[in-house]
Amino acid sequence: MSPRVLTALPVYNEESHLVPVLAEVRKYASDVLVVNDGSKDGTARVLSGIDGITVVTHEVNQGYGAALRTAFRYAIEHQYDVLVTIDCDGQHEPSLIPAMAAAVYPDDDEPYDIVSGSRYLKRFEGDSVPPEERRRINMQITNMLNESLGLNLTDGFCGFKAYRTLPLENLDIKELGYAMPLQLWVQAVHHGFRIKEFAVPLVYLDEKRSFGGSLDDSARRLAYYREVMDRELAICAAH
Repeated sequence: MSPRVLTALPVYNEESHLVPVLAEVRKYASDVLVVNDGSKDGTARVLSGIDGITVVTHEVNQGYGAALRTAFRYAIEHQYDVLVTIDCDGQHEPSLIPAMAAAVYPDDDEPYDIVSGSRYLKRFEGDSVPPEERRRINMQITNMLNESLGLNLTDGFCGFKAYRTLPLENLDIKELGYAMPLQLWVQAVHHGFRIKEFAVPLVYLDEKRSFGGSLDDSARRLAYYREVMDRELAICAAH
């Protein structure tokens, strides 16, 4: 029997992207969850006019990590086998959803717990050139993850991922912001998750997209990432 797959999109103030992105996602995903993380624009109104999706709303904005945590909990509670997460800014390719979900349960191998999209595993025709400081920080943090955790990642921050749902119950996600993936990686290795990367195109549509507040400063953002990672490593080492 084929695995039950849920595709989830964390959303914050994505009014302008929702209709085209969800139309494309629904071509390749039958069960779609949108986590509206306290959007202040017309996101809620647009979502109310789209049929065939489930919407969970945070009344106030909690952060990217919080939206993903809600998606994890929903997938667990509704007994899905696989959760695919994809951002709603048009920078991921929805046509890859079925292949990424299928990669969790390969025919000739043990299942993977995380199949993580990588924009740097191989080049695709038409790939974007990423903003230099974002690429630099991604490389620095990815190298830190590899050195600290014994991983061999090429992209530590891609939001396009597929998860085997059952092991998600072991995670204790408390980092609610953009550094949540670092907490995820540390806990995944601590719990012995089986991990592989999956090549996806590199697309940047909005190079000036804001992280919000002080995180728009690259040095502060890098310090924040390092702080979260060091703290999580210490917590896991103590257990």
